[in-house]
Amino acid sequence: MKAQVLHKYDDDLTASSWVDYIDVPDPIITKGSDVIIRIGGAGVCRTDLHVIEGIWRPHMDPTGNELLPFILGHENAGWIEDVGPEVVGLKKGDPVIVHPKISNGTCLACRRGEDMHGEGTFPGLDSNGGYAEALVTSERNIIKLPKSLLPKEVAPYSDAGLTAYRAAKKATRHLLPGQYCVVIGAGGLGHIAIQVLRAMCAAEIIVVDTSAASLELAGKCGADHLVRADGGEVDAVLSLTKGHGAEAVLDFVGENGTTRKGLEMTRAAGSYYVVGYGENIQVPTVDLVISEKNIIGNLVGTWAELTELMELANRGLVDLTTKEYALSDANTALRDLHQGKIHGRAVLIP
Repeated sequence: MKAQVLHKYDDDLTASSWVDYIDVPDPIITKGSDVIIRIGGAGVCRTDLHVIEGIWRPHMDPTGNELLPFILGHENAGWIEDVGPEVVGLKKGDPVIVHPKISNGTCLACRRGEDMHGEGTFPGLDSNGGYAEALVTSERNIIKLPKSLLPKEVAPYSDAGLTAYRAAKKATRHLLPGQYCVVIGAGGLGHIAIQVLRAMCAAEIIVVDTSAASLELAGKCGADHLVRADGGEVDAVLSLTKGHGAEAVLDFVGENGTTRKGLEMTRAAGSYYVVGYGENIQVPTVDLVISEKNIIGNLVGTWAELTELMELANRGLVDLTTKEYALSDANTALRDLHQGKIHGRAVLIP
């Protein structure tokens, strides 16, 4: 089969191309619980760029070269192609979305439902992913799609959508009518979070972004207030929140100063949710003590939460804005993402 393979890291993201479109062996079933997916869509995520530039090396490839070469792609959806002898309830041709973490199912985290913290593999980060014509995964990762949803339309939900949903869901558990939630970054994750917030709580939603096009998308997704990040965004948010700040701030950028500004936008006793990453959070501990602000990290969500998100999508409460690229054009999609040309999510189509 054809696949896009990463052969070397590029710390500065300056290479003319990052992945190579080559022939690789077809995936095979080696366990009774294995499932082979014919890829219908593979999301292009900023994490893929972080993998290419080596940010994940200390966690996934500590020696720096043992993992390579491997196939990128951790946001995958498609159709069942083949199943192992222990798999029940799945048959060839079933449309499915794939949870990104293959957990073993027996560790304590898995038994508590925290799939992303369980023991196992993460295709596209530590093993072959879905920038390919097919992918082998586990029946534990599969969620059948309703007839209203096509694989290429929902593939990015499996990580970007799921991560945004998990963070927004946490915030909605304490947001009340008359309160405020700030979303920093209305791109691929942020525009999904806005819709989740709109569907699951009655707080006023303030969106902050540097891009006029992203703010326009945020407005279409249900934002109540749009703030251009032009240096005066903190004052603008404080003005909208009567000088107090927001009860929840969801930061989908996590770099270029947004961590400092995000905390400044957070009300005393409020919660700052970190989703994007790239810089360190610098805050005096005395400020945290006095303000009682919470700083909460967010990884990808659980299998159950992906099921919940698919229900929102099936009911038309969440819609994913995508731009399609051929699998052979993966480098173009990655370059467009790096240069900020994509509003929503890019999807590779084999």
